Amino acid sequence: MSLVSIVLAIAGFLVLGVAGFWVGFVLSRRAARQLVTGAEQERERTVKQAQEEASRAREKSEAAAKIEWEREKLKFETQTATTRRELERLEAKLSERENFLGRRDSVLTQKEADLIRKDRDIVARDKIVRAKMERLDQLINQENAKLERIAGLSSEEARRELCRNLENQARLEAAQLVRDIKEEARGQAEEEAREIIIRAIQRCAVSHAAETTVSVVSLPSDELKGRIIGREGRNIRTFETLTGVEVMIDDTPGAIIISGFDPVRREVAKLAMEKLVADGRIHPARIEEIVGRTRDEMNANIKSTGEAVVLELGIVGLHPELSKLLGRLKYRTSYGQNVLVHSKEVAYLASLMAQELDLDPAQAKRAGLLHDIGKAADQTIEGPHASIGAELARRFGEDELVANAIAAHHEEATLDSPYAFLVAAADSVSGSRPGARRESFETYVKRVEALETIAASMDGVERAYAIQAGREIRVLVEPDKVSDRDSAELAAKVAAQIQAELKYPGQIKVTVIRETRAVDYAR
Repeated sequence: MSLVSIVLAIAGFLVLGVAGFWVGFVLSRRAARQLVTGAEQERERTVKQAQEEASRAREKSEAAAKIEWEREKLKFETQTATTRRELERLEAKLSERENFLGRRDSVLTQKEADLIRKDRDIVARDKIVRAKMERLDQLINQENAKLERIAGLSSEEARRELCRNLENQARLEAAQLVRDIKEEARGQAEEEAREIIIRAIQRCAVSHAAETTVSVVSLPSDELKGRIIGREGRNIRTFETLTGVEVMIDDTPGAIIISGFDPVRREVAKLAMEKLVADGRIHPARIEEIVGRTRDEMNANIKSTGEAVVLELGIVGLHPELSKLLGRLKYRTSYGQNVLVHSKEVAYLASLMAQELDLDPAQAKRAGLLHDIGKAADQTIEGPHASIGAELARRFGEDELVANAIAAHHEEATLDSPYAFLVAAADSVSGSRPGARRESFETYVKRVEALETIAASMDGVERAYAIQAGREIRVLVEPDKVSDRDSAELAAKVAAQIQAELKYPGQIKVTVIRETRAVDYAR
């Protein structure tokens, strides 16, 4: 090959190489542009898809949040309605109980007035009988005098007439003797009963100090009040719903007040609130945990308290449910007197009096301990606590003597056994002794002053003194204005006016004293 051919060949290869390079460059550039365009389209499609998914997720979250809000709103409204109905029911129950107590007070007042009227009738009839007996004696004497003056009668007729008169006189004397024996027996029976009660009281060592359930929770600082309320009140609503009480938070420094009709619920709420304050973590979940734990502890404490009382008094065979109800009485008070302590005292008194009367002291102690058992269930069962207690005793296998003593200790049922009388007497002694039930000093002073004012307002009264913590009033009368016969009427009149004008626990004894003194000097 010549040099020219070689040059031409090389030039041709160079041209072909340049042309191939150019074609490859153009094709690769076009491919790169297409790849970039596809990537941008894919990015836009991905962005658009992500935006759509985000929009759908937002709409779904908003729908779920709305459903949850509606559910919580419905739950809150349901709880609020339930609480409102409960409060209305409790208010109606309280109103009904107040009406019942008012009716019962009226009935008792009427009965006492009837007894006073009957006592006056008996006194009047006794005077009439005494006058008739004196008149009969006069007639018999007149008839005997006539017989002596009559000369026309035969000896047999005179003897028969005399025997008839002597027989009538003997019958009158026998009737008088029977009446005197009855009066003496009644006086001895009252004196013996008084001695039995006094000995039982002296031997009974149960404490009768008043004890009340405190419903105030102390706070270390007022900042905790806001945490107890919680955001939008959720903490306090949760607490009130779980415990069934009302929490009152006011401007009182360092304290909140817990209010509720059920003393056990109130005690559970108090203990739970104290634990929450000490713990410091106050939120709905923690509140639910603490309240549940406190309620379990309270149930265990109630059970152990009832069992301890039964063991202390030596009661055998008592149903476990009755033991639990006894434990609940630890948190119930009546006029400031703890009902469980009062029940123990009644049990001791009834047992001691049963020993004096040769009755079964164990049966009397059992009836005395259970006499107020209805007060542990009267928050949930309608009716007077004596009837409720008797029904519970029968339901859990107690003897009918015990059930009757429970039902009749406030004379709402017939007293069918001596144990019923013993329990009623022991209950009256335990509840009416000075210091057993709370009474403010101001109320006590007003009652004593009212007693002395009522007695001093009667005609013929010289002075009047209230003694024994206002449970007895002694009235000194002027002997030239009030006779011995008028003294009994004056005592009844003072007692009736006290019953009509004053309200007081137990009974008040009215004693009228008439004294005549004769003074002389020996010189």
